[in-house]
Amino acid sequence: MTDGMHYSPLPRYQKPACAEGEFKFAVAHMDHGHIYGMTANLIAAGGTCAMLYEPDPAKRTPLLKKFPSIQVVDDLEVILQDPNIKLVAAAAIPNQRGPLGVKVMRHGKDYFTDKTPFTSLEQLADAQRTCSETRQKYAVCYSERLQNEAAEFALELVRDRVIGEVVQVIGLGPHRLSARSRPDWFFDKEQYGGIICDIGSHQAEQFLSYTGAVDARISMARTANFGNPDHPGLEDFGEFSLVGDNQCSGYFRMDWFTPDGLRTWGDGRTTILGTRGFIEARKYIDLAVDPARANNVYVVTDDTEEFHNVSGKIGFPFFPAFITDCLERTEHAMTQAHCFKAAELCLKAQAQAALSVG
Repeated sequence: MTDGMHYSPLPRYQKPACAEGEFKFAVAHMDHGHIYGMTANLIAAGGTCAMLYEPDPAKRTPLLKKFPSIQVVDDLEVILQDPNIKLVAAAAIPNQRGPLGVKVMRHGKDYFTDKTPFTSLEQLADAQRTCSETRQKYAVCYSERLQNEAAEFALELVRDRVIGEVVQVIGLGPHRLSARSRPDWFFDKEQYGGIICDIGSHQAEQFLSYTGAVDARISMARTANFGNPDHPGLEDFGEFSLVGDNQCSGYFRMDWFTPDGLRTWGDGRTTILGTRGFIEARKYIDLAVDPARANNVYVVTDDTEEFHNVSGKIGFPFFPAFITDCLERTEHAMTQAHCFKAAELCLKAQAQAALSVG
């Protein structure tokens, strides 16, 4: 896979979260390739994809080839009015994701969107109000953790206090641009929201997960277009720093400068520093060694140094837990507060970066 827009890791589960047909969901608006992985993982976790709404047949084709039993509908209202559909999964153009989610929740259904979930704080506030009023879920596929076994294993180690108390998290989110394959909206900041808003949403979510912070302040944020003058609406570089309410800190960099010589779309990494050791997750490639070996985790403590390749060993536990949450109205996979706080932090960092330009 040469670009992150179509990154679709294979699901790995031992046991579905529900009986066949118990959790029916629909897919709508397939503007980003992440929707294929989101759908496959929900199905692998026990969900039944019953309906699909996407006006562009070319976007529907890959999903229908894999899951030919999905019913295609020509109007989103068919999905919204069907009482058997419990969830709508979507990957709309980013600035349309928030309004779509509000509409879905107003029709009594849970919503599962690709990141970034919003492009403005106003959209976030509207979704928060709607969640409170309808009691429906607004969930986000922060895939750089939820669909990565190295990232999930690192979280297990942190929760087991293998490295003591977390002090700092450093996250690197490089991506390959592949400009010719990108849709027009990708280069329109009004539509994609900015690089911190977009890729940075992954990093904000991981900061909260690994540190246990429930809130944070932005201490630094910057964006730029260093190498793409032909696309003036694109931010190809971004960075921001956080300080959590528990005094943990974080630094995060995201960019569109992955060189063509790399055998995957980006050498994403996370380093977690603790009081008794550190963890580094090299998520997508064993650089210059084995292109097929992803999900590499390095652990160093007072007692030892270890390497773990966890491909096929951890799975993506979010998805069965999320289906259970939707059925039982619990919050084990991810709390609504956590989901919204990650979105808020990246939106605020994006806004602070805009103020620092020039």
